[in-house]
Amino acid sequence: MKSTCLTRRVVCIPLAACVALLCAASLTLAAGIPLRFAPGASSATVEGGIARGETASYLVGAKAGQTMSVTVASEENNAVVTIYLPGRSGKTLPGAGEGQDAAAWKGTLPESGTYRIEVGATRGGAAYSLSVEIR
Repeated sequence: MKSTCLTRRVVCIPLAACVALLCAASLTLAAGIPLRFAPGASSATVEGGIARGETASYLVGAKAGQTMSVTVASEENNAVVTIYLPGRSGKTLPGAGEGQDAAAWKGTLPESGTYRIEVGATRGGAAYSLSVEIR
C-alpha cells in the first residue's frame, strides 16, 4: 500500500509542474511575444501566420518622444495592425486603432512603456511579415 501512495506522489508532482508550465506559457502568449532588436539595431522583423478570427500580439518597449514605424505585409494584403498604448487602458495610437485596418503606422510615441502590436486579418487567415523600427 505504501508503494502505491509513493508512486502517486512521484507521478502527481511532475504532472502538476507540467500543468503549471503550460499555463504560464499560455499566459505569456496571450499577453504578447517580446519583440527583441539585435544589439545596436533600431529595427526588427518577424514573420508569422494567423488563422481566421485570431490575432498575434508582440510587445515592444519604447520611450516617449521616440519615433516608431510599424509595417505589416501579407501576400493577400489582408494583414493589419492595432497598436495599444502602454498600460491596461485599452487605448490605441491614432490611426492604428481597432477596426481602422492599418497596414502601416508611423509617428511620435506619446508615452514611455511597453506597446502592444496586435496583428490581425481583415478576411480569412494571413501569413505576414511585421517590421518595427524605433528611433
